[in-house]
Amino acid sequence: MVERACFLLHLRPELVEEYLRVHEDVWPEVLDGLRRTGWRNYSLFLRAQDGLVVGYCETDDFETATAAMDAQDVSARWEATMSRYFLPPEGEPGPDGERPRERLVEYFHLD
Repeated sequence: MVERACFLLHLRPELVEEYLRVHEDVWPEVLDGLRRTGWRNYSLFLRAQDGLVVGYCETDDFETATAAMDAQDVSARWEATMSRYFLPPEGEPGPDGERPRERLVEYFHLD
């Protein structure tokens, strides 16, 4: 069974354009790591006016895939370069370098 995962990220509005430019050339090692760790059909969507990012992916197990990707050396390097673009969720500052991802609950799906 495929798990569909959706999550929110919050960009610093003043850095949206720079963040988009960085994503024009995602490191090949990051893309390979995502594939190797089970991330499939992965997309990011942006509401530019306030920096809201909606992420979606399919995987066998999102928590396992996330942990496997987090264990990759390239992930730590990529996240270190990306952390400056994100706002923490309100009231949840999180450790340095940790992407402030808010997981959404799927409650309906039409195949």
